[in-house]
Amino acid sequence: MSQFFTIKTDGKGLYKEKGSKFLAFAISVFSEEDVRYHLERLRKEFHDARHHCYAYNIGMRDQSYRANDDGEPSHSAGDPILGQIRSFALTNVLVVVVRYFGGTKLGVGGLINAYKTATEEALTKASKKEIFEEVGLLFHFPYELLSSVERLIAELEISVIDRDFQEDCRIMARMKSQLMEQLKTKTSDLYNLQLSITQ
Repeated sequence: MSQFFTIKTDGKGLYKEKGSKFLAFAISVFSEEDVRYHLERLRKEFHDARHHCYAYNIGMRDQSYRANDDGEPSHSAGDPILGQIRSFALTNVLVVVVRYFGGTKLGVGGLINAYKTATEEALTKASKKEIFEEVGLLFHFPYELLSSVERLIAELEISVIDRDFQEDCRIMARMKSQLMEQLKTKTSDLYNLQLSITQ
């Protein structure tokens, strides 16, 4: 699979039950460093809350994910949050649910429902966008192929990162990995073109 979805704008959710408040924040992240930054920020902002439970899913092919109950009963908070992220089929997203305890215990079933519902609202309110798995490319070719390569770049919506034109031409670029077979077919008759995958 080379097609994924993530959130374009952050979303917030709120769920109340027996005096407890569950504030959910859906945030776009690209690394575990981003996760740590946003967790620390929310812990400072809501320093008087009892729990800051969270889950995240990062990456495409080799996904990094985690669920954390932050002191709630095992699997009653982090797993329901992660479950919602997965049910929305999202990646590169962190959801933190901040809980203010209302004095009445909800039980494990009540907690699962609360964390799930707050997360669902936050993810519903966040706008989504489609993203694609990409591959890095290096085109290496003589000047007489420049117009052919430029035409390919426009046709396959390849993003150029860098151009180096000296004795010959080098173009570093990125493209949707699902278009790789099309690129190979279209370059098969360009005999002096060297095409390599950089990552």
